[in-house]
Amino acid sequence: MKTLMRAAGLGLVLAASAAAPAALAQAAPPAADTMFRATTLNLSAYGEAKVAPDMATITLGVMTEGKTAAEAMQANATRMNAVVASLRKAGIADKDIQTSNLNLNPQYKYQENQPPLLVGYQASNNVTVTVNDLKKLGPAVDATVNAGANQVQGISFGLQDSTAAENAAREAAVKALAAKADLYARATGYKIARLVSLSEGGGYAPPPPVPMMAYAAKRGAEMDAGTSVSGGELKVRIDISGLYELAR
Repeated sequence: MKTLMRAAGLGLVLAASAAAPAALAQAAPPAADTMFRATTLNLSAYGEAKVAPDMATITLGVMTEGKTAAEAMQANATRMNAVVASLRKAGIADKDIQTSNLNLNPQYKYQENQPPLLVGYQASNNVTVTVNDLKKLGPAVDATVNAGANQVQGISFGLQDSTAAENAAREAAVKALAAKADLYARATGYKIARLVSLSEGGGYAPPPPVPMMAYAAKRGAEMDAGTSVSGGELKVRIDISGLYELAR
């Protein structure tokens, strides 16, 4: 009898122990429910600021040929030295003149059923020039072409300091985002309770170089006319996204 009573008592203890975790599990509120009680809007918008460029980057080149590698390189060095000197004379500082590419390639003549015949060498040298005063850009190009540059490979316009334009684009982006949030809230019968988070993506990036036709040497009245270069207008864009909490 005592054995049966002990077994029954043990069973009650075990049953009570098993029931306790189950009761706790039923009493605890589900975590997922608390996470999704608020109604939110997750939106994105952008803002743009238009501004005139105040600097330009241009790539100029000299290409020469010679019967030997030394002859081609010497001719190239002579003409490039004259180009750099003309840039300095046009008011471009040495720190804004950088060699960007230097190549020497053999030139072959091809005939049917014959091995390639070496006929000479071609040397090319490019410099990338930063012009911080756009009034000097056209005269600088003319001066280099007159000094022996026979290639203008590309030109891009930019900003020396993009902070002001970026801030203007940010303000426009925030206004656009707020207007969009207000529209969605009214359309769904809600009102904006608060802005939960705001993030920014992108920012100012200089536009890619614009290809220009290779310049041949100018002479006479054509050179006197000067090269006209227009910077136009740049667009600075800022992308943002925001999370809004809504309320009735």
